[in-house]
Amino acid sequence: MKVTAPPVKVAARELGLPVYQPERIRDPEAVERLQALAPDLLVVVAYGQIIPKSVLSIPRLGAINVHASLLPRHRGAAPIARAILAGDPQTGVSIMKMDELLDHGPVLATAPTPIGEREDAVSLTSRLAELGAEALLVVLNDLPNIKAVDQDHSKATVAPKLSREEGQLEWEMGAHEIDRRVRALQPWPGATLSTKRGRVKVLKGHVEGDRYVLEVVQLPGKKPAPAKQVLGDA
Repeated sequence: MKVTAPPVKVAARELGLPVYQPERIRDPEAVERLQALAPDLLVVVAYGQIIPKSVLSIPRLGAINVHASLLPRHRGAAPIARAILAGDPQTGVSIMKMDELLDHGPVLATAPTPIGEREDAVSLTSRLAELGAEALLVVLNDLPNIKAVDQDHSKATVAPKLSREEGQLEWEMGAHEIDRRVRALQPWPGATLSTKRGRVKVLKGHVEGDRYVLEVVQLPGKKPAPAKQVLGDA
């Protein structure tokens, strides 16, 4: 429960680069500081605020975003979890030119990847981070020659923020729905199920026929442990 700097900030400091971390990107002071820097290009990755026109208009080459889905599918805050929840067989990364709307701008490049049958959001996030970094470098190295392609907005879907309620699972949901939620909702909000020991946090499991088998669970205030050790054969 300790406040820590994001990895980008840590890396920038290690490289001796100046860091400015405004609470709101649309605040006048933030806009003025960016104007003073007069950047050629802005790159946005996993940023939770809509970038206003006052900022997008500053760099002469515009602003590009690294988004963790194959746009126009899963625009929004939780594309990785939503892809798993939807049972998508694949996802990927899109490098896009930013406009004032949510993940709406034309796409410069995509990097698709299959979603593993038992892959959770933590593992998929790590893989997409690597894919996104590689795709971003390719785009940056050839930016003047890349033709942006407009998204098919009629096929757009939205990936809204996750809620705690989505992690309150019930056995009646069925094995495959439980499996998708357990994998998608790691590490937050996590998934819980009713057992003979009360509701337990489910960290890992798998589908076996038409039933969902618990593998690793966690009781409140306890460490994760094998489900058989915590619950017996139930």
